[in-house]
Amino acid sequence: MIFATVGSQAPFDRLIRAVDDWAGSRKRSDVFAQIAAGDYCPVHVKYKKFVEPQEFRQLVQEAKVIVAHAGMGSIITALEMGKPIVVMPRRARYRETRNDHQVAAANHFGAQGRVIVADDENRLAEVLDYAVTLGETERIEAKASDELITTIRNFIDAAGVDR
Repeated sequence: MIFATVGSQAPFDRLIRAVDDWAGSRKRSDVFAQIAAGDYCPVHVKYKKFVEPQEFRQLVQEAKVIVAHAGMGSIITALEMGKPIVVMPRRARYRETRNDHQVAAANHFGAQGRVIVADDENRLAEVLDYAVTLGETERIEAKASDELITTIRNFIDAAGVDR
């Protein structure tokens, strides 16, 4: 199953339309999308507007590939579960977000090889065709390492911040 998600805060019709077009052109019946309160309703993809957090994690677990906006919740959940994730960042110029912070996040994680970036809807089909050939990816830990926690504590102590 391919799981597409736009997160829980805002619709992202441009992403959902591109995933729906891809599914239709590839005759895929195994795509499920969480679309939020968007105006576009998929034709080729099963969908719900919203899913509860537990269902979201279950869908990610069951998916072969995740397709998402470049939101931290979606990215981190996919990385924790070792799932390949294709991200298409929301863009300020289309009024999908206030600024291009998702572009920066996508580029940062993409440069690390942690996500596969589709810069826009025109590249999504090509990127998805590649992503479905992949297996599971390296998982990240769900919690911070002891070394990171110690470093942060030492920094706070050195700064004299009252905990």
